[in-house]
Amino acid sequence: MSLFSVLIVEDQLRFREAFAHALEKAPDIRLVGMATDLPQGRKMFDQTRPDVLLVDLDLPGGSGIELIRHAAHVAPECEVMVISVFGDEQHVLSSIEAGATGYLLKDSLALDLPGQLRSLRAGGSPISPVIARRLLLRLAPQNGHAPRGFGESAPMPLVDEQVVALSEQESRVLHLAAKGFTFDEIAQFMNVSPHTIMTYVKRTYRKLQVRSKVEAIYEARRLGWLRD
Repeated sequence: MSLFSVLIVEDQLRFREAFAHALEKAPDIRLVGMATDLPQGRKMFDQTRPDVLLVDLDLPGGSGIELIRHAAHVAPECEVMVISVFGDEQHVLSSIEAGATGYLLKDSLALDLPGQLRSLRAGGSPISPVIARRLLLRLAPQNGHAPRGFGESAPMPLVDEQVVALSEQESRVLHLAAKGFTFDEIAQFMNVSPHTIMTYVKRTYRKLQVRSKVEAIYEARRLGWLRD
């Protein structure tokens, strides 16, 4: 097992200690710090540049989604795991769109946190079963009617783009690739390293469930994101 670093950003002491206790037992995980609010979380993230950011959404000083966006911008190779009490559609999709690659609910404190983070690092996207079920329900027809949203109050149309939710950077790379630019050229246009571009590409492939640029462009066109 290769060693990887984790930063925890969580304001509630009992959860912070529970997460730290679980991670400190893992020989392949190095806890580099714990922050209790958004400003401290941003500062510690910039200082430590962890491999994995474990972040709550409801933080003093602002939303954890702001930190997710910051992480995706300055260190796109960092994996982001949200652990939150919020399981509604808005919070889940906003987190994924900002750059989160995993989403767990706090009511699952018995979960194998080190195992979930290992899965994240291996290319998986751990999601609490109740959230995964809600996503699946959005995909399933409801007696011939439009799929329903996370709540039970009103039907909502299925929009694949919301389900996979590419970040702004991932979407830009995809559009430039569809125009025929190479990944090296895209790196120059976006003023980032080729490694950063390949991180965006990897995340895009994972979200679209494809394995090549051709497949990604085809799937994006099928979803209506790209026009010929």
